[in-house]
Amino acid sequence: MKMDKLNKLSNDELKQVAGGCDYETSNDSKFLNVLLRGTDYHRCDRYGKFKIFWGSSKRYGPCEDIENSWRVLGIEMVPYAVDHNEYWLNGKLLTRDEAWDYAEKLVGKHLERKDWDW
Repeated sequence: MKMDKLNKLSNDELKQVAGGCDYETSNDSKFLNVLLRGTDYHRCDRYGKFKIFWGSSKRYGPCEDIENSWRVLGIEMVPYAVDHNEYWLNGKLLTRDEAWDYAEKLVGKHLERKDWDW
């Protein structure tokens, strides 16, 4: 099969590509761990993708901690919903970026990737 032209994806299309599963949830835990540290909100531990994968049960393991951290921020996170996590705020489905932006504004911190991904 030969590609005649290079197809480029828009940013919105890229957000839909192979969501994230344990990678996405692992990064959520790292982000929330740093974002919520020193606040009155629940502090999420830092879970790597390996631990997320082996403890992926919604009611037992890291996902519950991450879900609770999102919940205290008013966001309902559904892990592994059809290949990627879903983020809901007041019945509206958010992109992951929108959920992170909302969390940063609520807590009053802005994080760069280097701040949480270590």
